[in-house]
Amino acid sequence: MTTLLQKAFEKASSLPEQEQNRFARFMISEIDTDREWDASFAGSQDELALMAKEAIAEYKAGRTKPLYPSRDF
Repeated sequence: MTTLLQKAFEKASSLPEQEQNRFARFMISEIDTDREWDASFAGSQDELALMAKEAIAEYKAGRTKPLYPSRDF
């Protein structure tokens, strides 16, 4: 365990039990979500590469337009 993580857990351990449990659920959820995103992203590399090739082909064929988010709404 890193020093920073240990410090965070020490601070969390001084919280009331209900807040400790809320903190623990939050941390577990964050870790699980990160792992799910990592797995999802890793499994989509071929699809992302294909989409990138299609976007480049559309750009080269002149079928795209500039995006100006501040003016498009």
